[in-house]
Amino acid sequence: MAKEFLINCYLVFFKVIFTLCKIFRLHRKIVFVCSYTDNNQFVYDEMKHRGSETEVVFLCRGKAVFTHFGSTGEMVIPFETMNIWQFVRSAYHLATAKLVVVDNYFGFLSVVNFKKDVLCIQLWHACGAFKTFGLKDHSVTFRSARARARFSTVYRHFDKIVVGSDAMEAIFRQSFGLGDAHFIHLGIPRTDLFFDLKKQAEIKDSLNKMSSGKKIILYAPTFRDQPLEELGLDLNRMEEELSKDYVLILRLHPSDRGKMINLSWDHKFLIDGSKWNSVNELLLGTDLLVTDYSSIPFEFALLNRPMIFFPYDLNSYEKNRGLWENYEQMVPGPVANSTDEVIRLIKRDTFDLRQIAAFSEKWNRYSTGQSSSKIVDYLTACMNK
Repeated sequence: MAKEFLINCYLVFFKVIFTLCKIFRLHRKIVFVCSYTDNNQFVYDEMKHRGSETEVVFLCRGKAVFTHFGSTGEMVIPFETMNIWQFVRSAYHLATAKLVVVDNYFGFLSVVNFKKDVLCIQLWHACGAFKTFGLKDHSVTFRSARARARFSTVYRHFDKIVVGSDAMEAIFRQSFGLGDAHFIHLGIPRTDLFFDLKKQAEIKDSLNKMSSGKKIILYAPTFRDQPLEELGLDLNRMEEELSKDYVLILRLHPSDRGKMINLSWDHKFLIDGSKWNSVNELLLGTDLLVTDYSSIPFEFALLNRPMIFFPYDLNSYEKNRGLWENYEQMVPGPVANSTDEVIRLIKRDTFDLRQIAAFSEKWNRYSTGQSSSKIVDYLTACMNK
């Protein structure tokens, strides 16, 4: 109740400031409201490559995102903070921009009414989904009626949603409660990296040096809403059985990494990938992916390399968070229920790459290496209307 009260206070204040700022005229300006970096960065880079003179402002949720975009030289403002000046500046730029690009759920959209010539575009942070979200997230049923109404209002503000596949569009329809007119099939900009053969070779070479030429396993468990108490995998057992031919890069969410105080990073088998700027760059050098409910496999499938799925808490996760379908039918690779099973699958090394190719075709249909260019074309056309 206290949290809901604070959220409502924040939104009422934001609405007042935003409404006052609407007295100013619209500018030829794009505001990126960011909780992630890659998609927005790829679009921005394409704009700069074309010599765009459109004003750009980044509103950044989280210190890491703020630091990342600080290097662009554009106006970068921390978002959703308690700093009044930053609060007012954010509302002003949102009220005076012709285009607003968001990459996540942002509560401010529930209380603003943009001018009629403004377009709000959702550039979602994942290419596909195993776990439910939005209106289909199981936790929504435990929220207040006011909170559920707020969610729906936010989603209705997405004028256009960029999608990389018809399959993801179908999920967005259910998650956001929106229809045909909201979707544009332009592909996901950060997947352009997977078609850059030069960049792929550079990163692969860099990671090969770090791994001393051994094959690279990436273990990337999804971020969990509840505190992470264990990794699932027995890393000592993995090292005993696989260190002759492999190294293991562990990619944890930053808030989870700090809790893993018993991990030892001072030996050659285990490498900390949690601070790597881009997980997709890690994927370019990865020979085999081990994960659970993360959206990473949807992009990794573009490389047509093997994956093992290790949902060590499947029953509880499905109950508390929810999955779209039967887990084993959704994933493009073998499912393991123990560390020993993971090890056996790695040693056997018999993966069905045709299954991965079919999975990629389903989820990456419109992501063909030109997505950043197509999105900038679209944004430019909207700006010139």
